[in-house]
Amino acid sequence: MYYVQRNDEGQLIRVENAPFSGMTGEVFAETAEISAWKNAGSVVDESMHHRELLQKSDLEMVRVLDDLIFLLIQKGVITITDLPEMAQVKLMNRAQARQGLGGLEGLLNSDDQGIF
Repeated sequence: MYYVQRNDEGQLIRVENAPFSGMTGEVFAETAEISAWKNAGSVVDESMHHRELLQKSDLEMVRVLDDLIFLLIQKGVITITDLPEMAQVKLMNRAQARQGLGGLEGLLNSDDQGIF
């Protein structure tokens, strides 16, 4: 048995296995409507899971891009001044912060002059 709440148009807005405050009816068997509701919930759950994975990987990709940019600078493919001024400031701030943590020592201090 399912306990449901419907909106004014009769569409499901909540389905539970136990009675709840605000419920507007009961469905005694799993109907196509209940199945569709449950499937939609699993799609939303899966979507949220993928969104969380992307958000986590976004943070990791920032580090990859930092390292890539500094590697291109170190190899002379680009210079820091090729980038827009705001990008230069952000990269230098991140480089200083990461250097303080020991994260880019090899790239920043690979020669006497450093990248900047």
